Amino acid sequence: MRQQLEYFFAALRFFTRLPVPAWVGHSQDQLNHAARYFPLIGILIGTIGAAVTELAVLALPIGVAVLLGMAATILATGGFHEDGFADTCDGFGGGWEKTQVLAIMKDSRIGSYAAIGLGVLLLTKWTTLVEIDAAFGPPILAITLVAGHAASRLASTLLIYSLDYVREDASARSKPLARRMAPGELAIAALCGLAPCLLLPPADVLAGLGASALATLLAARYFLRRIGGYTGDCLGATQQVAELAFYLGVLCSFS
Repeated sequence: MRQQLEYFFAALRFFTRLPVPAWVGHSQDQLNHAARYFPLIGILIGTIGAAVTELAVLALPIGVAVLLGMAATILATGGFHEDGFADTCDGFGGGWEKTQVLAIMKDSRIGSYAAIGLGVLLLTKWTTLVEIDAAFGPPILAITLVAGHAASRLASTLLIYSLDYVREDASARSKPLARRMAPGELAIAALCGLAPCLLLPPADVLAGLGASALATLLAARYFLRRIGGYTGDCLGATQQVAELAFYLGVLCSFS
């Protein structure tokens, strides 16, 4: 049990800005096995976003409350996945060959593709969440937030399981997570990623997971075709796109 806790806290340290107990320590082995708890981190981050949204809506309009909830999740993760999405937009938007794409993604500066992509992503996410509240009410919105964060991180985990990591430099931040996952580890990730969906109506779950799965499949095929696998930035981009797709799927189930 202690070992599993170490793996969980290693994931918490890597993927968020949240504090981790000092007794956990640091080790390569912890990071090698941390990806199994990526979706569990999603449950935690989604719960933070849902809690802030539900508290804020007691005194503020829903649009402001949703924005504050989104801001809370970004603060909790340090914009980790949004940064990956931005770098991916710049890399694949500005690069033609694999080496160009990887070089651009490694550049910390934000280009026009990243700025436009992030703007559209965040605005669409905000609008979709506001519409989910209007269609289903606050309880479903809160559960959808938690389920979307968990399922989208399962989507990124599936890339780790099925694709090759393409960066050769050992200094890459996501290199420790690039080890191919064992089936048992993927099963733990799937359990954590799908558990919150049990709290949603079946039609909403099917629509949300279907849209998220489609977005993940398209992203994986695109990454495979362009660079032959994935990078850490690709994982962040997949999480963001799959999260948005989940929300859009849930919203579509209302009509």
